[in-house]
Amino acid sequence: MIKQANLDNARVVSELALLLWTENTIEEFMSEMEELLASDRAAVFIAYEEGIAIGFAQCQLRTDYVEGTESSLVGYLEGLFVKPAYRRKGYAKQLVAHCEQWAKNKGCTEFASDCELHNEESLAVHLNLGFKEVNRIICFTKRLI
Repeated sequence: MIKQANLDNARVVSELALLLWTENTIEEFMSEMEELLASDRAAVFIAYEEGIAIGFAQCQLRTDYVEGTESSLVGYLEGLFVKPAYRRKGYAKQLVAHCEQWAKNKGCTEFASDCELHNEESLAVHLNLGFKEVNRIICFTKRLI
């Protein structure tokens, strides 16, 4: 079962997000999720199996330039996570399908995402979900003293 999260689900989504983005804290995620869940420019979907939250997808609307797109309102997959024991059962595909439909309902004609260059697992998942790789980039910075 896939369900769109609301403010009552902020803790559940935050706990799942912490499994994906481990460098954050539950407090940071709670604050961020409450803000996202109250916004009409973002959505979070939760996958459940037998009443247990086992994954989530977070999507947003972007108006800035998104690599490989031609429109200025683009649905964007910000995060996708399914607990390891529940992978390869179609949950990621269902979660992303809900995000895509949400974006269509918001007027988007394109949907995009990204992953780190070294994240081969994420690349494989994206390709399996029908995404097409459009660019690779390495960014640089240096401190000015």
